[in-house]
Amino acid sequence: MMLAFKDLNPQAPVHILAVPKLHIDCANDINAENSKYVAHIFEKLPQIAKSQGIESYRIINNCGADAGQTVMHLHFHLLGGVQMEEGLL
Repeated sequence: MMLAFKDLNPQAPVHILAVPKLHIDCANDINAENSKYVAHIFEKLPQIAKSQGIESYRIINNCGADAGQTVMHLHFHLLGGVQMEEGLL
């Protein structure tokens, strides 16, 4: 239902990408038929974070080119392992 792997260009000591196996372009395309894939990812993210030794983390999703989405397949960035400020990253 999903894949999770380390980001090739990490922005934090822990930077995992969580990707549904079903193709969904971006958050704008989540609907009643495919939302179970997103729910599954959010159910698994705490387990993934724990497996990486973190309990505090940030989840980021970019939707569309102006938001910085460069891969047109829905994915979530799990970032942690460092004290983060209140800004965007």
